[in-house]
Amino acid sequence: MIDYHLHLWSHDDSSVGYRLDQVAQYCDEAAGNGVHELALTEHLYRFVEMRATVGDFWNRWSHEPTAPLMAEYFDFHARNSLDEYVNFAQLAKAEGLPVKIGLEVDFYRDQMDDVAALLHQYPFDVLIGSVHWLNTWQFDDIDNEVHMKEWRTRDVDQSWEDYTLALEELAATRCVDVLAHPDVIKVANFYATDPAPLWDRMAEAAAKVDVSVECSSAGWFKPVAEQYPAEGFLDRLVARGVTFTTASDAHRLERVGSRSADLAALLEARGVHELASYEQRSRVMVPLRSTS
Repeated sequence: MIDYHLHLWSHDDSSVGYRLDQVAQYCDEAAGNGVHELALTEHLYRFVEMRATVGDFWNRWSHEPTAPLMAEYFDFHARNSLDEYVNFAQLAKAEGLPVKIGLEVDFYRDQMDDVAALLHQYPFDVLIGSVHWLNTWQFDDIDNEVHMKEWRTRDVDQSWEDYTLALEELAATRCVDVLAHPDVIKVANFYATDPAPLWDRMAEAAAKVDVSVECSSAGWFKPVAEQYPAEGFLDRLVARGVTFTTASDAHRLERVGSRSADLAALLEARGVHELASYEQRSRVMVPLRSTS
């Protein structure tokens, strides 16, 4: 098994030093869960280089009630050096730890060419792409009452439509190798009336550009209490020949590689016996389960 979605920091940390012993602990915890390859994929929004590239994009939607929250969020998080992060990931890899140099690339509408130019300067093994906000609404911030109020006042079907469009646009940029938690829009357990046609569109978007898709245990720990992607969505991805990574989206040690055996069982039940591994952004298929 592999886990291609690991963060060194929790959501509550804005600036934390890097430690090799921390990464070694992650690797040991993963190995205990049958996971033998990890990708360090910290969020792009944490870095000052990103802030300089995309600017205060939320001002484009300053009329939204969530715009001030987005400004505060970036003021808090975007304090760190991408150069230092990549150098540290290179060091961890050079020390023999089973890690890949990665990044979780958030979607910035109409700005992904600039984002791609920034990322091209670094020796990443894998880039995973995600949609965590629609304009300034951080729909997956389920601990924030303002963001949750939006779920109770917005049209849920339209929110799913907006998310699907954003994921389609992200895939089409070809900026990333993997789509992370591809139906994370369901995180707060607000489901579209009929998600099937939206799943079809998301699956087709991945297949069209031959990007891998993450099968993640993280959703089991959210209000939706369901893995990403949903089984109906997973069936559509398999039918289109999409390749997969597995992930725990871990922000803390005890979640690294969590429920990896359950993810493997979901994939094996659908005839999937290989996962996508990455080296210098080139994909190579590896066995789903490994005893090494």
